Amino acid sequence: MRMRVAHGDLSKARDARGAHGGAGILRYMSLYDKDAFETPWLFVHWGALKPSGGIGYHAHNGCEEMFAIFSNRARFTHNKNTAELWGRVCVPCRMGEAHGLYNPTTEDAYWMNFCVAGPSGKYDCEDFKDDLVNAPLGPVDRLPTGWFSRPALTPMPSAYGGKGTIFFRRVWGPEDFKTNWGFIGHVVVPPGCSIGYHTHRGMEECYVIIDGRGRVTVDGETREVGQWDAVLNALGGSHGICNHTDRDLEIVSMAVAEKKGKLEAEDLGDDLAGR
Repeated sequence: MRMRVAHGDLSKARDARGAHGGAGILRYMSLYDKDAFETPWLFVHWGALKPSGGIGYHAHNGCEEMFAIFSNRARFTHNKNTAELWGRVCVPCRMGEAHGLYNPTTEDAYWMNFCVAGPSGKYDCEDFKDDLVNAPLGPVDRLPTGWFSRPALTPMPSAYGGKGTIFFRRVWGPEDFKTNWGFIGHVVVPPGCSIGYHTHRGMEECYVIIDGRGRVTVDGETREVGQWDAVLNALGGSHGICNHTDRDLEIVSMAVAEKKGKLEAEDLGDDLAGR
């Protein structure tokens, strides 16, 4: 299977005005949509919340969604609680919960949205006609926040048979969701280190490069990737990544299982350092 690398590029994104009744402009593109997946994964979207732009207050009863920002700051609303958060952070919206997002600043906020379907296999939405521009601010600890924080990472030597020591944290796991969402992880691969070649027989995984460069291998094909590249590993596929550069490679990894909670992996005996 040909490697499926998608790249976030604002010049190729489109402007969505009034997204779910939100204010201003959301500039976005679909890195992967439903047709790319074999699990209940529905899409991976990437883009930028423009100044005074946002996504209106809405809920999903048949799927679970997560908003993340990687730069600047934004106001996240979750079940009527609003707080201003700095990137890099993600906030999940589980089935039956409500959420929205607003950028009150004068600069773009780089944004991503991941969505996984429930038993129906479909996307659903109920808009509440609130752009959240005037939502009163409350405490951060009332939101379910997942931070992509380097100090929170822990060392992982020889990850999947890889070279050296990487640093990892599982930000959210399968116990945090009602759907087959497997996890959201934060990974830093130092220079000369790698995540070894491995396979997942019961889940799909996607790497999103948020900083640095590396060489990713998927099903025997190796390619160089950089910031805002996304690489999808299909159900039953094999993958890994090596940092061949002199600076850290930083990744957000996410996975969706074929069966809830089934996240098995098998090492394939290749540290990929020579690829």
